[in-house]
Amino acid sequence: MTTQNFTGKVVWITGASSGIGEALAREWRARGAKVILSARREAALTQIAGEWQDAKILPLDVAQTLAAPAMVERTWSLFGRIDIMAHNAGVSQRSAAAATPLATTREIMETNFFGPVALTKELLPKMRAQGGGRIVVVTSLMGKFGAAGRSSYAASKHALHGYFDALRAEEWANGIRVTLVTPGYIRTAISQNAKDENGAAHGALDRGQAGGMAPEKCAKIIVDGVARDREEILVGGLEKFAVFAKRWAPRLLSIGLRGRNID
Repeated sequence: MTTQNFTGKVVWITGASSGIGEALAREWRARGAKVILSARREAALTQIAGEWQDAKILPLDVAQTLAAPAMVERTWSLFGRIDIMAHNAGVSQRSAAAATPLATTREIMETNFFGPVALTKELLPKMRAQGGGRIVVVTSLMGKFGAAGRSSYAASKHALHGYFDALRAEEWANGIRVTLVTPGYIRTAISQNAKDENGAAHGALDRGQAGGMAPEKCAKIIVDGVARDREEILVGGLEKFAVFAKRWAPRLLSIGLRGRNID
């Protein structure tokens, strides 16, 4: 793969109805890839795919992990292969740990962690048989450290890093590559759709998201990184330097995060 060309590659993207997922679909298709779009909102997928004659849609709720085997079989049959699986679907959180019901934590984990794991486990034998592939996992800065109001969300994103780092080591000899994407503030609806302490949508656009990077720019950085065989891609503005603070000055980062508003 070159930086500019993904001609003939088949890319399956979850969470593709808006935000980073939609932008990734547009970016990969612009570089010659065949795209398969999945999300819960079928109408939004149909509208996006309607612009392109060769795009395919497959409505999917990644939290329904028991459906993963059938979903992978259906998706694989569309083109007879999948070269890149982009796990982008996810849900965030805006509630204190003490006030968050265990059921909400489980719901977040099912969508953000168990969903990608279930789909990946079904894809692995097929990717091995075709000679390889790539798993792209969109996580978050919260996969590197935790912040107020994000306990369950941060747990799910930390889990993705641990699982897929290990998978990368295991599947390297089989030609399967893993790229972890760690976005900071991207201008999407993730905060509006985040779960509050009642399990309902937060319904507000955070200042960080409102002033964040455009999804289109984020998608270009991600696709460039995949083309360059990057194992991890850090995307965002100044907030991404918190990752380095966590490594080199963790105490200072911890102090800085204290007392921050949950919103």
